[in-house]
Amino acid sequence: MIVQQQALKDFHQAMANFYGQTHRRPTWRRRDRNEGFRIVAVKPGDVRRLSRKAGEVKIPKVGWVRFRWSRPALQAKSFRVTRDAAGRWHVAFAVIPQPIPAPGTGAAVGVDRGVTVSAALSTGELLSVPPLRETEKRQLLRLQRRLARAKRGSKRRTTVKVAIARLKARQGDRRKDWVEKTSTDLARRFDVIAVEDLKISAMTRSARGTVEAPGRNVRQKAGLNRGILASGWGRLVARVRDKAPDRVRMIDPRYTSQTCNACGHVGRESRESQALFLCVACKHRDHADVNAAKNLRDTPQGIAVAARGGLPLGEPVNREPQRDLLLVG
Repeated sequence: MIVQQQALKDFHQAMANFYGQTHRRPTWRRRDRNEGFRIVAVKPGDVRRLSRKAGEVKIPKVGWVRFRWSRPALQAKSFRVTRDAAGRWHVAFAVIPQPIPAPGTGAAVGVDRGVTVSAALSTGELLSVPPLRETEKRQLLRLQRRLARAKRGSKRRTTVKVAIARLKARQGDRRKDWVEKTSTDLARRFDVIAVEDLKISAMTRSARGTVEAPGRNVRQKAGLNRGILASGWGRLVARVRDKAPDRVRMIDPRYTSQTCNACGHVGRESRESQALFLCVACKHRDHADVNAAKNLRDTPQGIAVAARGGLPLGEPVNREPQRDLLLVG
């Protein structure tokens, strides 16, 4: 009865949050989505470690279940067991990790997020989420074609869906691993992390429109949406804020990609291509995403905070023309 009672309590809390106008209305759970249950009031002896890579947890009415030990979980107060679309079972413990301490050097970094380059740093580093290999892409395309021909409700369709889910899960695991490693590296190396304040949900909204007013370039917009979501923009910033609280600065993104970091000139024509920025005023040449990341780093928010412990990375420049454009508020 523990699982059923906890499910009712969670639903009651979700409805209370909805009527309290803090959350949206709870939606119906779809089949094969978010399969799992939550266990609360975990006793100290309900989680134990067996070896460096193995542990086990006590689940009511089931007994001891082994799992792969990846993070400390002995102080957990609750845990959730889930099954993803690929048929894999996971156990997640409710443990709040300690934030990563700041290096104390006063170093600041700007992070410009993109599709071709997932994250460009003001230091000149270009970081990208590992994609599926070419063989995996061809396999996914074949499976999607088989799925289109399969009859709804058939066993063949179920088998193909599981195979597609496994490939998607592999891609998602690589993205999560990249996000964790990148966010940890940023939190350890820099005191101030400046990122664009992007409205990702609005940027990835469908362009299909309505029957009366159909959208334009729907296929191109759908491809862009997939690229944005595959780059892990939201997860990267969320994990950086978890690991480096009070050290992340959300910057107004307007004109950051059109402003020259050397002279402050603003011009759309300076952005010659996706990768090249060539200032029409001073002929400053740089990678377009790196130039935007430097503009994010050199905003008053990043400079003011970093100056307490030292100067931000890079040579100081006259930012007067750009400050008027990038002030938040």
